[in-house]
Amino acid sequence: MDIAAQKEKTLDRLARTLDEYLDAVPRQKEPNPPDLLAIFARLDDLEAEIDAGYPAQLRHYLRQKSYRKAHLYLQGREGENLLGNCGR
Repeated sequence: MDIAAQKEKTLDRLARTLDEYLDAVPRQKEPNPPDLLAIFARLDDLEAEIDAGYPAQLRHYLRQKSYRKAHLYLQGREGENLLGNCGR
């Protein structure tokens, strides 16, 4: 698999995991809620795969655990992200 295909595969896994995270958060008060710790572990693993070859803004969001912002970024909706405390 070439580098571009590998990157696309990683970004696809990241997008699916972020979808799962955003679906799981509001369900935490339900009986038998989704396991957020398992989702966080997968997000951490994916963050470790995302090196300098990926967009700096995406890496920043993941490093800061700004998962909603990372999700919007991957959807091409970066303009909806508000500036955070870090000014980025």
